[in-house]
Amino acid sequence: MPLSTVEKNQEILSLALEDRSSGYQDLVSDDNPLLAALKRKGGWKKYSGPRIRERLLYAKSGNVTWYNGFDTMSNSPAELFNDAEFIAKMVAVGVSLANEDVLNNSGSSQLMDIFEAHIEAAEMELTDEMGRAIHSDGTGSGGKELGGLQLAIPTIVNAGTYGGIARSNAIWQTSSFDADTYNTGIGTQVTSTTIRPFLNDIMTQRSRGKRGADLLLMSSEHYSAYDAATVAIQRINDETGLGKLGFQTLKYFGAGRSAEIVQDGGIGSNMPANTTYGIDTSTMRMRYHPERNFNKIGKTMMPINQDAAVQYIGFMGELTMVNPLYNWKLYDSDPAS
Repeated sequence: MPLSTVEKNQEILSLALEDRSSGYQDLVSDDNPLLAALKRKGGWKKYSGPRIRERLLYAKSGNVTWYNGFDTMSNSPAELFNDAEFIAKMVAVGVSLANEDVLNNSGSSQLMDIFEAHIEAAEMELTDEMGRAIHSDGTGSGGKELGGLQLAIPTIVNAGTYGGIARSNAIWQTSSFDADTYNTGIGTQVTSTTIRPFLNDIMTQRSRGKRGADLLLMSSEHYSAYDAATVAIQRINDETGLGKLGFQTLKYFGAGRSAEIVQDGGIGSNMPANTTYGIDTSTMRMRYHPERNFNKIGKTMMPINQDAAVQYIGFMGELTMVNPLYNWKLYDSDPAS
């Protein structure tokens, strides 16, 4: 017996999603500057097993010895490594079609139009939700959501746990700077006058050798202040990295370092106001399960008590960190004074 028109259309919906699914990582990453930077630098990495584990080098052996002649050299055993352990989070968005709509658009071109519209709506919802989650503290949906930047680079740096390790451990702390109090010699507000001195001072404190923040994610207030701080001859629009993807980018040069500056504020943005994140992208990872990297989940389903078709796009993974030393937050707790 041949398949009914509706059953055939359910399969077409599944195939339509399958055809697009290989590009969903690009769709999501290209919509968010941090995810785009991580992807460009190889920071999207697979994982396997029930937990995501990141190997941390947290100590030195103490076996470096200056010597001459028959002096004894040190070779004491030392525990150098530990693992941060992260729990993968799962998210899915459904593409739902009432079979009434399917039947009313049964012509081939009409049917593909309605599939296209519903799939695009689901894709937009997915990118918006991931953009929101990247700035979350991981407590949403009862702790089921992705642990975003407010968890990875918090305002209070020595409280709680991250990756299963207590942040009371100094080696597992990022840095946080309140413009209102941390260096009153520069000022107590982020303005066009103070933004560069603030950044220069922080970059000097939180860099070593070649290591330091190479991505500055700014709210619209901080980005506007930096933009106003540079005259036209000094302003350098960065069109070599994230600028190629259409992000509003500038280039920071100061304290002997350079970094991409990206505005992550604007309409619908979840970036906290009056905030800049300084991120060493080599220390951040987007870890994902290879079978849930924004893939189509299973086959199109028909609810038991509804005349409809449902198909899901899903992700399983977590944003992780392997070294907090060079990651920091600049915020203004009192922008009015």
